[in-house]
Formats: sequence, structure tokens, C-alpha cells
Amino acid sequence: MQKSPSLKKLLKQVHQDQRGAVSLETILIIGAIAIPILIFLIKFGWPRIKNYFNQGLEDLETEGERVRSGN
Repeated sequence: MQKSPSLKKLLKQVHQDQRGAVSLETILIIGAIAIPILIFLIKFGWPRIKNYFNQGLEDLETEGERVRSGN
């Protein structure tokens, strides 16, 4: 019967395992770049984007009413 590895040995193996470190670092760098951009877009860009789409919807409704009335 095999003896299960001790917790200390498992923790040591996990700590020494470098696989995935590059992926994790890449994700953290992308996050560090993306989060400020998203905050900026939400704070300053969203009102402009919202107004743009609202204006488009209003234009579409106006044009639809114009077409229905036959003008």
C-alpha cells in the first residue's frame, strides 16, 4: 500500500511548480491595462454612446412614422 504524500511535501511541490506562471502574469498585465480603460469608458464614454444610440432610436421612430403616414 502506498503512503499518501504529506501536506508539507504537497505544498512544497505546488510552490516550486512554475507551470502556468507566465499565463498568470500575462492575465494580470492584461487586467492592469484593461481595467483603467474600462473605467474610463464607463465614466466618460458611456454617456456619449448612450446619447448616440438614443438619437438613432429617435431617428428610426421618426422615419417609421413618416413612412407610415405616406410622406
